[in-house]
Amino acid sequence: MNWKVIKTEAQYQKATKRAMDIFHVQENTAEGDELALLLLLIRDFEDRNITIPDLDPIEVIKLKMAESGMKAKDLEPLIGSKGHVSSVLAGKREITLKMAQRLRDYFQLPAELFLPDLTK
Repeated sequence: MNWKVIKTEAQYQKATKRAMDIFHVQENTAEGDELALLLLLIRDFEDRNITIPDLDPIEVIKLKMAESGMKAKDLEPLIGSKGHVSSVLAGKREITLKMAQRLRDYFQLPAELFLPDLTK
């Protein structure tokens, strides 16, 4: 197929479907080149048209805790004392760089998620 810059949602859906259909092709083949081009076109469309909302780091922590069945005391090795954990979860204490690094490693999420002011 002769792919061009993706400008509409319909073109985006068609390109995404095709990319999924040929996702496991060999490199250095016609389909491999087509996949590489599609991925570039898809990413360009997404960068221009899709915005990811800012996430509240405290809500992310609470969601991950709920998913894992964790309690506040389980965060003490990551954040500090019981009082620190309570203050962070209540939004009264900022998440430090060290806390963000520990949360990143534990939850396998980008540290920037826990330090949103640094990404702006």
